[in-house]
Amino acid sequence: MQREFPTYKDNFPIWSQQSSGMHQFVIWTSLEIEGYGASLQHYNELIEEDVKKEWNIPSSWKLIAQMPFGKPTTEPGEKEYNSLEERIKIFK
Repeated sequence: MQREFPTYKDNFPIWSQQSSGMHQFVIWTSLEIEGYGASLQHYNELIEEDVKKEWNIPSSWKLIAQMPFGKPTTEPGEKEYNSLEERIKIFK
């Protein structure tokens, strides 16, 4: 039975990403409850090295996302969406 467990190690990066997403959702929701606005950013490749230098973050760490937040000064503008048929594919 023990020899079957090493195959799980390949899933740890995937599970880590899922865990990060759950934490992002909870933090964003908590900030909203407290009256803050937030924006989840994923343009990490453009800023990762500068961020590591600025805050002395180990080079072995990987920037997944950033969430700047603060007190909103205006209401957000209306957001346009494509139809669900254009955004979602269902396979049967």
